[in-house]
Order: sequence, then structure tokens, then C-alpha cells
Amino acid sequence: MKELSSTILLLLPIAVLFPLLFPASATNSVDITFVDCLVNHSEPSHPITSAIFTSNSSSFSSVLQAYIRNLRFNTSTTGKPLLVVTASHVSHVQAAIICGQKHKLLMKIRSGGHDYEGVSYVAQEPFFLLDMFNLRSIEIDMETETAWVQAGATLGEVYYRIAEKSKNHGFPAGVCPTVGVGGHISGGGYGNLMRKYGTSVDNVIDAQIVDVQGRLLNRRSMGEDLFWAIKGGGGGSFGVVLAYKIRLVQVPETVTVFQVERTLEQNATDIVYNWQHVAPTISNDLFIRLILEVANGTQIGTKTVRATFIALFLGDSKSLVSLMNEKFPQLGLKQCECVETSWVRSVLFWDNIDIATPLEILLGRQPQSLKYLKRKSDYVKKTISKESWEGIWKKMIELEKGIMYFNPYGGRMAEIASKETPFPHRAGNLWKIQYQANWYEGGEEVTQYHINLVTELHKYMTPFVSKNPRQAFVCYKDLDLGINHHGFYSYFEGSAYGVNYFMDNFNRLVQIKTKVDPSNFFRSEQSIPIMTHVGIVRMVTEKSLVSILFGLCALNWIRILK
Repeated sequence: MKELSSTILLLLPIAVLFPLLFPASATNSVDITFVDCLVNHSEPSHPITSAIFTSNSSSFSSVLQAYIRNLRFNTSTTGKPLLVVTASHVSHVQAAIICGQKHKLLMKIRSGGHDYEGVSYVAQEPFFLLDMFNLRSIEIDMETETAWVQAGATLGEVYYRIAEKSKNHGFPAGVCPTVGVGGHISGGGYGNLMRKYGTSVDNVIDAQIVDVQGRLLNRRSMGEDLFWAIKGGGGGSFGVVLAYKIRLVQVPETVTVFQVERTLEQNATDIVYNWQHVAPTISNDLFIRLILEVANGTQIGTKTVRATFIALFLGDSKSLVSLMNEKFPQLGLKQCECVETSWVRSVLFWDNIDIATPLEILLGRQPQSLKYLKRKSDYVKKTISKESWEGIWKKMIELEKGIMYFNPYGGRMAEIASKETPFPHRAGNLWKIQYQANWYEGGEEVTQYHINLVTELHKYMTPFVSKNPRQAFVCYKDLDLGINHHGFYSYFEGSAYGVNYFMDNFNRLVQIKTKVDPSNFFRSEQSIPIMTHVGIVRMVTEKSLVSILFGLCALNWIRILK
């Protein structure tokens, strides 16, 4: 027994055996030396001290929690960062990158906190958080119809500042005002203007990024490959994007919105069947989202499916009703169901805010409510038969709480090549599906119930969606697709989710990543991996001679780095 006890003692950590030698947690010493590094590498004219919040800081919890949008990742057991750096100057970002590498600490980058899986602010290994919310300046130039927007700004702030300057300009991005610009654009950035003007990245013309060496680069100095990669290649893989230069787009002074609901008893099956043929092919000025969810039936104790149609039309209501009567008469849209407003106020409508509300609400950075949630995504290439829709209704009523959002493509989206940006989901897709589960009660059992629910609905839709690969949208982060441990098989693990998110663009992203960040400092559970021996073998067996030559070059790179 004595020998066994001695063996156990040898295996115990020193901090456990000699607690008096470690009066504070083991991470505190890391905090101190890391903070010293940050201070020493920041500019005296822009001191970083006030931007550092260690776990011992009184404001640490409030700063960390301020931008957590999914309550699943705001629990006592959620992994917390060693400290938070709320950068307010480029030198703070540079110091964070330099010191992160020096101290071998993982760095997570957060802009708005809407990452569905919390990947931008949660990790299982020691890490620190670089929070961008203080870097949110917006400079509008109406002469060139462009704007420089920092990554920590929200979409609502961008829309508000544009509206201050012009009634006839907007920007194609999301319909949730509190989403951060950095994360949104890094994954492509879609919204209800995409059928007219494409995604956000289709309207990005320059950017500022701090690379792994701490250099501040623009489009010219970073080169076209890296510029291509950060326009839809996902966040946190290539560097820290400080700002995007965006192209503003033309919108009419008067736009029209509507939201109408139809249940199965109100002929929703026929209406939905026709929607799928009309929504991707109708005028590019019209975007009609379809939301499917379970509701109470007309008889007590029964359930039905409710189809909600919410739309934005770049024109007046009379023109819209005329167009709908011609192309989509099954919906039976009436002019009294339409609301004419300005483009910026249509943002309020889409976020379920009274359009008479003062526009300053767009400057608010907190969502209307916080909840626990799980999301998944799909793309649909072929229309679904009425018989299949009937099966979908049955499954939804069985599950009861699953929700599906259908966002139509076509228009400008079908005109842009899939390799123009890393965001590949273009021509050939009729619409995108977002599967939703929302709940307001904590606990593992409740959480697992809702995750299983959305997973089962996603599984049921398999015959109706894209295949080989089953496409997914990177901004709807879904760790079920795979997690990268960034070891020897990093490329293989990265392919599991990377091909779903980026399709044929994945390997080009890997090549750029390996070149600009060979040590893989910028990484997360689903970041773009660097090339490994396994990855080279896979490319050799799957790709062309060009890929083989690249693989040999990459192998030489690995030898040099070692």
C-alpha cells in the first residue's frame, strides 16, 4: 500500500500536493505574465490596461456575458477565458496576437456574439477572448457610395448610419440588427436584399486585417488570395479583420412589406407548393421568406401547421399586389395586408418591431430577448411534391416544436459564380433552410430534448435537400458536422465540416490558410485547417496534378517549419 500511495503522490499535480506554493489559481500566474506582455506590446499613446479584464476583475463576468446570445453557453460549467481584451485600437489587437503566440494561448475573436455554437467565446482549453465591440466606427462616403465599417459594429448601427445620410441607399445584410458585422460578413452575410444585390461579401471592396505577424494589411498589401478568403471563408481562421469597406446599394424611397399567415385548413399545402416555384423566379425586387411551424388547430386539442409569408418588395404596394396576382395568386395577397415604408424601417418590421418606433432602437446592442437555442441548415435544389409536403406536415406535428425558415435564392444569387467568393451556395439552389429550436428553461434534460428535436427534423428532410455534399451555411454554425482537434489529422477533420460549408472552395481556403498562418494560431473548433501529411495524401488521391504539386510544396513547407 505504501508503494501505491507513493505512486499516486508522484502522479498528482504539484499545485495539489503543495497548495501553499500556489495561494491563487494556477492561471493567475499566466494572467500576470500575459498582462505584462500585453502592456509591453501596446502603444503608450493608446494604453491597453483599461481594456484588460482578468478573471479577478470585478467587471469580468459582466463583460464576458454582455455578448453571449445563446444561453446554452452562459452557465456555471461553460468554459471561461483567462481574460478578456476589449480592444479599442489596432495596437491592442496586434498586442493580443503577438502575446497569444508568445504564451501559447488560444485566442477567440468575438464581434456580436451571435455564434450559434458559442465558438467565438467558448473553448475547452485555456484561452483568452479578444472582444471587438469597442471597434465599431462607421464612416459613410456618399460621393463614392461606400462605407468603412469596423468589425465590432452591429448591422443595426450600419443601417442607421446609412439612413442618416440617404433615403435611397442600403446594404445587403441580415435582418437581425444586433448581429455583429465581423462575424456576419466573414461567413458571407445574407439577407432579404440578396436576390437583388447578392450577399454582403459580394459588396465588399476592401478590408483591413491584422495578420499572424501583427501587421496591419489592406487589400493591396494582403493580396487577392487572402482578400478572397476573408470574404466568406468563416471567421477566426486567417487573422483579425478590423474593418470592411462596403459598397452601398440603391433602394427606392418607398418599399413594401407584408406578413400573412395560412394554416393547413386555409389551403397552406397548395400555397406552399406554389411558393417554391415562384419565390426563386419572381422579380428580383421581391424576397418572400416562408416560415413553417406547428400551431393550434381550429378544433380544441388538435394541431396544424402554420405557414407564414414575410416579404420585402423594392417598390410600392400597388405594384406588389399586381405582381403577386399575376405570379402568385394562390396566396391571395390584398393591398390592405401590405405596409409601405422606408427601407430602414422595413428592418424594424422584419425584426418584429413596430415600424413607428424611433430609429434609435437600431443602435441598441441587446436582442429583444435571450434564449437557449440550436440551429441547423440545408439547401434545396429540387421542388418538393405535394405528397412529400403532407409527410413533412405529419412529421412536424409529431415533433410539435420544430421550426423551419425557408429563404429563396435565384435572382442575383444565380448570376454569381460559386468560386467568386468562398461562399459557394449560388446557382442551383432554390432556397436555404434554417432549422430552429428555441427554449427558455435551463437543464441538460431540456436541452437534449430540443437538440434531439431539431436533429430529427433535419434527418427527416434528408431526401429533399442537397447531397454529396449536404450543403450547410457557415454562419449557422453546427458542431454536429464535426470538430477539429488540430492534430495530425486536422485536414481530415476539417474536411468533415469544411466541404459542407465551402464545397469546392474548401481546398483553396486550406492552401491560403497554410500560407498565411502556418502555425495555425487562428483556430477554433471549425476553423480552416492547415495542410498536414494526411491532407496531402488525400489531395493527391482525389485531385488533379495541380493539387499534387501543391501537396509536394506543402510537404516541403512542413519540413521547413519543423
